[in-house]
Amino acid sequence: MTSTTPTICVINPNTSTAMSEGVAASARRVARGEILMLTSRHGPAGLEGHFDEAIAVPGMLEHVVETERSYTRVDGYLIACFGDPGLAAAREVASVPVMGVAEAGMQVATMVARRFSIVTTLARTLPIAERLLHEYGKREQCAGLHACELPVAAFESDDDSVYETLLAACRDALQADDSDAILLGCAGMSELAERLGEALGVPVIDGVTAGVALLEAVSATGYPVSKHNDRATPIAKPIRGAFEHLSGSHS
Repeated sequence: MTSTTPTICVINPNTSTAMSEGVAASARRVARGEILMLTSRHGPAGLEGHFDEAIAVPGMLEHVVETERSYTRVDGYLIACFGDPGLAAAREVASVPVMGVAEAGMQVATMVARRFSIVTTLARTLPIAERLLHEYGKREQCAGLHACELPVAAFESDDDSVYETLLAACRDALQADDSDAILLGCAGMSELAERLGEALGVPVIDGVTAGVALLEAVSATGYPVSKHNDRATPIAKPIRGAFEHLSGSHS
């Protein structure tokens, strides 16, 4: 069995340290153990589409590889972006469980409600959430997908109008979908989850707290991760360019 004080490494795949601070605060609010918060050194300040996700993945993977090579003891990795960018690749590299906040949030949402609605940032990201619902087998439990049409960066602000806009979008979603819970579709929204839940009177799930709780639970079982098939350690080969330092063994 593992230590009673697990360490979960939370990785923000965008480069916003302000967002990382909020994510870390949410993670630490529910953690039994320690939270190691890392922010990508490369890529966009916010992930709002396929291009943003694609160029954010190398920086996120860099943190996983560096943590594995440093022999820093962590019991799980959480990718703090609702698109779960690079999740499969991170699982190849990591020696411990890896979750994305969308995967974690959807799993917990189905545990606490019959049907849930997703409320995310911009409408352009809705197809990404739709794809993940199908990939994780949660499409039938999701009553609807909605966008509050606020960019990711808006959630770095303490402006109360941001909260009010998100609250209105959540209310509209509950009414339109006849759903029983809200799943927030952005890691940057995590600090607002508790306040929203009190106002709406239904569970409001954010993937940051859900992911920390699930990873700590898996850690407590002591189960190892499989390193077979598409989760096998990457084949060592030269890498050219900006990420040449990631060449070779990953563990």
